[in-house]
Amino acid sequence: MGPSLEWRTVNKPFLAHTSTVDKRGGHQQNSCGHGQLSKSLQRSRNKCEDLARQPVEQGIHNSRVQSHVWLTYPSSTPLLSAHPTCIETLVLEFPLHPSLPPGVENVKDIGNLGNVPIINALAKLHSPILHWFNSHASPPVAIISDFFLGWTHHLAHQLRIPRITFYSSGAFLACVSDHLWLNADALLSSPVVSFPHLPKAPSFSADHLPSVFRHYRGSDPEWRFVRDCMTANTLSWGRVFNTFGAFEREYVEHLRSQMGHHRVWSVGPLVLPGGSGSLNRGNSNPDSAATDAVLGWLDGCPDGTVVYVCFGSQKLLKPNQVAALASGLEGSGGRFIWVMKAGSLPPDGFEERVGERGKVIKGWAPQVSILSHRAVGGFLSHCGWNSLMEALVCGAMILAWPMEADQYVNAMLLVDHLGAAVRVCEGDETVPDSAEVGRTIAKAMSEDFPQKRRAKELRDEALGAVLPGGTSSRDLIGLVQELVQQRQV
Repeated sequence: MGPSLEWRTVNKPFLAHTSTVDKRGGHQQNSCGHGQLSKSLQRSRNKCEDLARQPVEQGIHNSRVQSHVWLTYPSSTPLLSAHPTCIETLVLEFPLHPSLPPGVENVKDIGNLGNVPIINALAKLHSPILHWFNSHASPPVAIISDFFLGWTHHLAHQLRIPRITFYSSGAFLACVSDHLWLNADALLSSPVVSFPHLPKAPSFSADHLPSVFRHYRGSDPEWRFVRDCMTANTLSWGRVFNTFGAFEREYVEHLRSQMGHHRVWSVGPLVLPGGSGSLNRGNSNPDSAATDAVLGWLDGCPDGTVVYVCFGSQKLLKPNQVAALASGLEGSGGRFIWVMKAGSLPPDGFEERVGERGKVIKGWAPQVSILSHRAVGGFLSHCGWNSLMEALVCGAMILAWPMEADQYVNAMLLVDHLGAAVRVCEGDETVPDSAEVGRTIAKAMSEDFPQKRRAKELRDEALGAVLPGGTSSRDLIGLVQELVQQRQV
């Protein structure tokens, strides 16, 4: 037998957050906001959970909407414990696939090319889920599933219920992705792809397009299935994004126009520092002494003077990239915290030369506690969406080094469209010019740097969006109301 999805995550989220309404007639239940959540793809896993949490924690209790959650990870335990009467679990075994080693259910354990076999493996859950729906006394009225799981559109069609696509990433990326997948055969060989129909008419060189599209091979049936999943998203009954109005309003409006209806919701940022969502979950670690030490060091630094350097959980810099970045940080003359993955080490003598103005953390770091500290003013990042959102809600300016996946699209949004970030380097093979890195960091960290001010403005917009009456709060209520109406139709 394969491993149980009750305890493991699979790749990126399978947020099948499906909502049901009580069928028992006139009796009004005091039930919590109820939807169905299933997670699998690693980077979105927490965001799926956070979306399920929002209606419950924001007091949407009288909608007669119930929640079923297909849980796949032990970190879901706090959500279950906090709302035991609102959530039902569905346990499914992870389907086997010949390209996946035994026990591998997560893209972080196999690399981004693992998306293809994992997506194809998860599609084998179609029949078990269909059987569960058909045997359930009060089945869900909608499915909310991750954008990598477009096959659930066909499942929802078969069940005659709406399917809503959940994006842990942004609306700009969805606009780009839709165009690419709908025109894949014509665009794959183009050295530059333009999007004249999108706001600001962006264009990307072929090597800056999302990795999952660049790797597409039409001769491979498993890749053709991935394409079918992606194009199915454009047919969704609705779409939900972990973004907010001031950040991507024009792209959300474009999607509404393209889809011909209003059912595109911005409900982010889904978690905030100090809240109960995944920012806090990712901040827990038994090594409290190390956390206290780094926060204590930050306490002694002036406001907004520290650059936090981290490239996510998957990217390991090459030795020549490490050497160039180290030289740039040293030459900047500024304060920094540099998180290095296991297997990577700073150059000999680097820590001694920078002394107390720099800290190197080898392994895990309390990222949100660091970003939200008053001393941190910048974040040298690979521009993954989760990292960008964490930086935004903390008011930290991004110093961008996009490398793969959706990161070039995210960097364009933040650097070129919003003026809230600055590029430091580009490319996963690029060795940056050390002197230029040092100059860029020194200039960007100056007190009056415009991008730094813009990042603070976006923080205020993000925090305001989730307050009562804010754009994301209104969209969340609108989403729940639409789901309630599905049972009344």
